[in-house]
Amino acid sequence: MRFLDLIEAKKTGQALSSAQIDWMISAYVDGVIPDYQMAAFLMAVRWRGLDNSEAAALTQAMVASGERYSWPAAAGVPVDKHSTGGVGDKVSLVLAPLAAAAGCTVPMISGRGLGHTGGTLDKLESIPGMRADLSADELAAGVAANGFAMGAQTSSLVPADRMLYALRDATGTVDDTGLITASILSKKIAEGARALVLDVKTGSGAFFEELAVARALAARLRSVAAEAGLPCSALITDMSQPLGAAIGNSLEIEESLECLSGGGPADLRELVLALGAEMLRLAELDDDAAGQLEQLLDSGAAREKFLAMVATQGGDATAVDRGKLPRAPEETVVEASADGYVAAIDARALGLAAIALRAGRSTRDDVIDPTAGLMVSLRLGDAVHVGDEWTRMHHHDGADVDHARHLVHAALTITADPPEVPPLIHKRIS
Repeated sequence: MRFLDLIEAKKTGQALSSAQIDWMISAYVDGVIPDYQMAAFLMAVRWRGLDNSEAAALTQAMVASGERYSWPAAAGVPVDKHSTGGVGDKVSLVLAPLAAAAGCTVPMISGRGLGHTGGTLDKLESIPGMRADLSADELAAGVAANGFAMGAQTSSLVPADRMLYALRDATGTVDDTGLITASILSKKIAEGARALVLDVKTGSGAFFEELAVARALAARLRSVAAEAGLPCSALITDMSQPLGAAIGNSLEIEESLECLSGGGPADLRELVLALGAEMLRLAELDDDAAGQLEQLLDSGAAREKFLAMVATQGGDATAVDRGKLPRAPEETVVEASADGYVAAIDARALGLAAIALRAGRSTRDDVIDPTAGLMVSLRLGDAVHVGDEWTRMHHHDGADVDHARHLVHAALTITADPPEVPPLIHKRIS
């Protein structure tokens, strides 16, 4: 088989067979196919697309490229959640311990932030001593001890995905829905999940801003998951403004702890409870367990699960529990410049402002300041007056505060009349 023939076939819009895709992934991982040829193939895919059968075949070929985890039958149905990413999206930090407290087994493989969206691993690693680079045995030990663990993709888990994603990032082909689908699902299948809940974001802070595109991606993910034998449901959720008030790693840990203690922002709690109910349903737990989710938050039981996980993975659980995480030494307040109502918030601009403060990364080699970020005081629909606090920026000396301030000012739209505020959950697909 010649890879050039597969490139030509995809360039002209032909569908590839499972056998061709299996050979391609195996040959690429083995170093037979060079990056420059795979880059050409990826661009052909970005141009012509993959159908669902090709996406399913690519998913399975990527799973087969490395190690595959399994979980004992006594653990029940291992279930996980994946978000397509957003600004201030700290849901996993609350949802995983909550689901575990309700009886789920949650082996969660998460990612790092790149661009305007944050990463769960960066947030976890803002906790002193916290380790997210777990071996398969360490992940299993964490799940056995606490019902869940939160780790990074290892070199042996879906190596094809790591190699392809790096190339996609360098060639402008990240946003193809077929490639996205295979990347997401291959990791979840390889980690041993037997059910999956998807949080597909739409709005200014989402990877795909248009609702129609988010719906299409959710439908494709669910269809390919079903073909792979992975029960799946999806919520299409709003990212027209940041989720919660905190943007930035340690700031989001603090806000997550508030939610795990029964408080925190109302939108974060609402979304966590909705996704938690989906996880419990797919894990085949009874209705009483779903009804207990609010009580598990309010009682602090889910918080205790989180703290136990932090300790198991080497983190300073005492510092987290006492609210003693490191804080940035400087704060800069940005105020509203007009009277009226908050009509729009450019969440993507706020994510980019966080990068200017060094809370995120523009390239994979950027070093993150775990204490940097923003606290957002206004929400869509709020009445606002000149001089009201809009955001409070947390940073060290040397951050590009001027650029961050410019982005934050531009992110806020104020009008004389109150706007129509979109719902947090647009649609459920199951």
